[in-house]
Amino acid sequence: MNGPGHRHPPATRIKTAFWLNLTFLIVEVVGGLLTNSMAILSDAVHDLGDTVTIGFSWMMEKISRRGRTPDLTFGYRRFSLAGALVSSAVLLMGSLFILSRAVPRLFHPQPVHPRGMLILAMLGVGVNGFAVLRLKGGGKLNERVIFLHLLEDVLGWAAILVVSIVLMVVNLPVLDPLLSLLITLFILAKIIPNLRETLKVFLQYSPQKPALDQIEDLIRKNPLVEGVHDLHIWSLDGSYSVLSCHVSINRNLSLLELDRERETLKKSLRELGIDHATIEIEPGDKICPDCKL
Repeated sequence: MNGPGHRHPPATRIKTAFWLNLTFLIVEVVGGLLTNSMAILSDAVHDLGDTVTIGFSWMMEKISRRGRTPDLTFGYRRFSLAGALVSSAVLLMGSLFILSRAVPRLFHPQPVHPRGMLILAMLGVGVNGFAVLRLKGGGKLNERVIFLHLLEDVLGWAAILVVSIVLMVVNLPVLDPLLSLLITLFILAKIIPNLRETLKVFLQYSPQKPALDQIEDLIRKNPLVEGVHDLHIWSLDGSYSVLSCHVSINRNLSLLELDRERETLKKSLRELGIDHATIEIEPGDKICPDCKL
């Protein structure tokens, strides 16, 4: 097993998930037609949306690794965030589609071929489970959204596995839409907070960690610091934090001493989780006319 220092980059993990999803989608469509299972065919339609979404996220993740340009001075990091937003929206619509198919089947169950469903379910759990393990623990919003896509698939196939075994013993086809309904509601409970977090990053909300007052307290611990103002913190992609602030000091320092104090503050902020900090140091008695935000 690879240790933390040997983890594959996000684009590689998403690429693996894409090819696994696309390959199994073909198997799923053929199997759904052979077993006459609308549950499997409905899941195939959902997986088609997943495949398109994962492919888009893979492309956005690759683009996000490019360096800065004159037009994009922070680089392309937020393209990964765009992938997360699109993926969340697709997963939300896909879940609503599954609900629209599952609810009518509660009242009008249809017969299926449980043995064929069992074989496909075992394949589905294995393939999607491997893809979930590849993306587990990803810190970026893009990876977390795709993880939810694949987790939904694993849970869906696990439900089909249970239903197929039960249906080989007793004739209760209503279990199929019932389990689909429960799984979809579970995923909606996960994806809606994730979508809300993605929108917050787009709107440049301050990250929850580290908290703004925690950052200010850290800066004020420096004995030379008299005050902190014009403090802003935001995240580029949900994992890369950026900070800018003005720091007032209580004595006159040389340029070399100012640089030393600035680097000391930046080092402390990096230890707290701030990846990029811009600090302007100014005398304590200076009036700052530009600090309006």
